[in-house]
Amino acid sequence: MLVAIPLLGFVIAIDVLGGDVFAGALVLLGWACLYELYQLYDDVNPARVAGFIALAGLIAAAQFGTRDQLLLVAVAAIPLTFLLTIVTPRAATVTDGGTRTGTFALALTLLGIWWIGLALGHAVLLRRLPHGGGIVIDVVVGTFIGDSAAYLGGRAFGRHPLAPAISPKKTVEGLIAGIGAAVGSVWVASLFQPWLHTGDALALGAGVALAAPLGDLFESFIKRDAGAKDTGRLFGAHGGALDRLDAVMFAAVAGYYIWHAILLK
Repeated sequence: MLVAIPLLGFVIAIDVLGGDVFAGALVLLGWACLYELYQLYDDVNPARVAGFIALAGLIAAAQFGTRDQLLLVAVAAIPLTFLLTIVTPRAATVTDGGTRTGTFALALTLLGIWWIGLALGHAVLLRRLPHGGGIVIDVVVGTFIGDSAAYLGGRAFGRHPLAPAISPKKTVEGLIAGIGAAVGSVWVASLFQPWLHTGDALALGAGVALAAPLGDLFESFIKRDAGAKDTGRLFGAHGGALDRLDAVMFAAVAGYYIWHAILLK
């Protein structure tokens, strides 16, 4: 709680400030996430500089451009990563015991750029939409409450493993509890947002409720493959930045496209 409450307060603060402050804060959080991912696979020797440059470029494109510019930067990240990979030690032509280290370095670098950078870029795009600041809060609150409910529901009622090969402690019962809590929390938030109609709130809540646990499982898969319990210790017992933002990143993308579709109605 000592970590979660200040973290939620920080998210609300940068969301209220919006603009360049919001985008700049996401660059810093994104760099922390990238650092943790690349540290998990340090032996692959990813092109870290390419990742940091591309992530900042994606968020800048979202803040000062449009979704088209975001796509442009995502595509430009491929040649940038290639060029910086081949000038990095253990370049693409080097093999280590039959392992194509350069190819893995290229793939891992791009994974971080597209997974973390595109997600945070969509969070910026979402913040720029009409009532986007309120929707960002809805997404974050729905994700955090859903995650907490999934944990508590799994502890109390969990009997059936959800994905034992990826995350043995997650259960189907916990997932159901988390989905219900996420949808319910977004609906409750809509009661204080007269511009967010009940049906739209339920649709947004459902998107968050489904995307968030998928994002959590996605990160768990990557950690298990790396043989790590947490990605870092930035948030103490909560683990690293990736451990805290994995679900939010998937939920932010879902939230953007759902809210964008609602606005077009």
